[in-house]
Amino acid sequence: MRVLFSILSIVLTISSCKNNAHSESDDFAYIGGEIINPIENTIILESKNKTIDTIKLDGRNRFFYKIDNFYPGVYTFRHGSEYQMIMLEPNDSLLFRLNTFDFDESLVYTGRGARQNNFLLNEFLENKKTEQAVRKFRSLSPEQFTSKLDSIKQSQIAQYNKFKKKNDVSDAFENLILQHINYSYYASKETYPFRSDRNQIEQIFKTLPKDFYAYRNDIDYNNAKLKDFIAYKWFLKSNVSNLALNEHMDHCSEDDFKKGRSLCFNLDRLKQIDSLISDKGLKEELLYHYTVKFLSLSDDTEETNTILKNYLAKTENDKGKKMIINFAEAVSKLNAGNSLPNLDIVDYKNNSKDLSDLVNGTTVITFWSNTYYDHFKSSHHKLNRLKLKYPEVTFVSINIDTYNVNKAKRALQSNGFVSGNEYFFKSPKLATEALAIHPMTKTFIINKNKKIVNGNTNIFYGKFEEQLVGLLKR
Repeated sequence: MRVLFSILSIVLTISSCKNNAHSESDDFAYIGGEIINPIENTIILESKNKTIDTIKLDGRNRFFYKIDNFYPGVYTFRHGSEYQMIMLEPNDSLLFRLNTFDFDESLVYTGRGARQNNFLLNEFLENKKTEQAVRKFRSLSPEQFTSKLDSIKQSQIAQYNKFKKKNDVSDAFENLILQHINYSYYASKETYPFRSDRNQIEQIFKTLPKDFYAYRNDIDYNNAKLKDFIAYKWFLKSNVSNLALNEHMDHCSEDDFKKGRSLCFNLDRLKQIDSLISDKGLKEELLYHYTVKFLSLSDDTEETNTILKNYLAKTENDKGKKMIINFAEAVSKLNAGNSLPNLDIVDYKNNSKDLSDLVNGTTVITFWSNTYYDHFKSSHHKLNRLKLKYPEVTFVSINIDTYNVNKAKRALQSNGFVSGNEYFFKSPKLATEALAIHPMTKTFIINKNKKIVNGNTNIFYGKFEEQLVGLLKR
């Protein structure tokens, strides 16, 4: 009852405000809400790559905000490292309520504009399932694969048409939904070749129908309004990788592009980004993403310097340049034979120690974040299996979030991952930079002398256990 009254009180407040605002023009909208278990005391509202305002929560973890000089379209609200997109129309008074322990799944909208945004949210959640299904379809022939995707697309359009019949929707909202459906479809097609070794992929390209990528003629590579859309980002990353792969195979005989370790392939990928994308925000994000990804996998100083130089020549973002240089320097200090940096860690009983104190024999160190919840669960299940198989090895898991230790505790407890080797960093930002933790799957293997044996492996890597056994036999 208290929860219902809480939401109702906000709705009544907004209704009152709107009733007193009939004389105003339509260049405004309201957004408000309540956050359960807040990570911090602010909400950041953004649009078109710019921050509109940082809004403080009140003593009851609520906020209410009027957007002046309003224009209809896509907005993003951020809380901690989590974010979600919303669609706002003139005179909307959109409310939301969420629990940070289950950010997207607990999110629900009420108020004017709620129906559209609840539909949009559902599309976002369903898109995750679509990505998983597409991975299974890639073993089919091009024609069968296309048929499966066409069926998914038609189902999505049918769901939207059903919603449209029951609700008044704006042209802008319809355009947004259809773009979301289309780019999800395009992204799925772009991923089709990435499923096997080089010889098979060459054959795959030869068997693709001529119209397999016909939609590429209609692509907008610079739609900043969709920059936070999962489907749009998924498409851009898949597309530039696909185009780079095609070019790479024409002039390079290497067979390691699939792992992202090929310098040639990654240079081709940065070239595609630079030539196709002019929007500064989108371009910088993709250049940075793939440069960091390569640096995190490379142990060749010459190749590292080459990719770094190439990135610096293509970006105009001074902040990005500084971050990439710092990341490259951190990676160079984590090569085999080096010691771990001195970093303070804390266990879940608030006992503090140095990271190196955890190493008293062969040790594996992994990381996780609430932001990557699927990885959190799959990595801990994997660690449980490895612990049973290699009892002589110490397996350590460290949460890297900069906030809310209680959320991490709850995630571990609710999933049954209670262990004596779970920690978090005292200074997460400093530790993440010093250990160059990217991607989240990054794993360290440390020997009994507290020296790094491999600072860039992955417990899901096919040869991970081979690496571990090799160390145990020394």
